[in-house]
Amino acid sequence: MIRTLLAEDMHLVRGAIVALLAYEEDIEVVAEVDRGDRILATAAAVRPDVAVIDISMPGKDGLEAAGELHEKVPDCNVLILTGVGTPGLLKRALEAHVRGFMAKDAPPGRLADAIRRVADGERVIDSELAIAAMSPPDAPLTDRELDVMVAAAEGATVAEIAAALFLAEGTVRNYLYRSTAKLGARSRIDAIRICREEGWI
Repeated sequence: MIRTLLAEDMHLVRGAIVALLAYEEDIEVVAEVDRGDRILATAAAVRPDVAVIDISMPGKDGLEAAGELHEKVPDCNVLILTGVGTPGLLKRALEAHVRGFMAKDAPPGRLADAIRRVADGERVIDSELAIAAMSPPDAPLTDRELDVMVAAAEGATVAEIAAALFLAEGTVRNYLYRSTAKLGARSRIDAIRICREEGWI
């Protein structure tokens, strides 16, 4: 029997997945959580073989939780469910030692099959997500704007970016402002997040 932990914050979706897996004779959902910051403690208590985790969770995102599981509950393999496939997310998933990465809208039978394969230690990556991740859209930023975003992502101050790139501080501020606006981001931090998820930096 494959002992499975399910982490999904939407109650209706979680209930549907539990009901679906109840038809599988070799899979048992031994725990359910609705927050990312409850995954590690629950997994440590119930020792599942597989954790099926939604990538977007309140409290802590699914990939961060997956990294913690790999470190603290290494016998638990992780299958991430996501609605989007970007190079940055796929890279983060692989860095977190996730065994499976699949679309939330995949056919129901594919989920059970993915859980079995992940439990066996196989790597399962949804082909459509992989194709989307390998074909990222072109960055709307110029090379210089990307240079500034890379430095900002590393935590450099405006003054440090200006010194490193031989720019005036005002020019750096303009690049950061324009980049944020071009990306439709709420803030500089949000712009950095978008660039990372799209694989541009």
